[in-house]
Amino acid sequence: MPERAWKDDGVAGVLEEAIKKASIAWISVGDGPAYALWCMPVETSLAVVTGPGEQFAPGLAEATRATVRLRGDHGGLIVQTEATVTRLDPAGEEWAEIAPQLAGKRLNASGSADEVAARWAADCAVLRLTPAEQALVAGPDLGTDLGAAAPRETPARVPTRKPFRLHKVVKR
Repeated sequence: MPERAWKDDGVAGVLEEAIKKASIAWISVGDGPAYALWCMPVETSLAVVTGPGEQFAPGLAEATRATVRLRGDHGGLIVQTEATVTRLDPAGEEWAEIAPQLAGKRLNASGSADEVAARWAADCAVLRLTPAEQALVAGPDLGTDLGAAAPRETPARVPTRKPFRLHKVVKR
């Protein structure tokens, strides 16, 4: 079990409370875009799964550090921190403790929690993101920037056409 990485002060309390209540975190690697990923609180860190058939998080499985943004009860950003990314070993103790719990929380999973965890061991990466003390930003230090980015290009967009009209519309 990792030691608590931050001191006991107000900002750390906000982070700890945000982690306890987290079900979704905005996670980015390097200068890449942030992705909304479902997660599970594990002590003072977050557990996330990524890979084929699971959530898309490019570069997260290979990363050693990531930026984690958590929201509060009101839905807005309340804390942002750098986190160390640790990939759990399917043969390790942490895997045996965390993966079945995470699989049990996986919505719409095909199969039991043990079957899902076995599939993750073969195809996916289960990661533990532990916040770093020196990179913690909360409250007024977050600034006024909304953090919104322009929509990414996607093949799902289609051009809009003019509506079909059976008869000519006469202007009066």
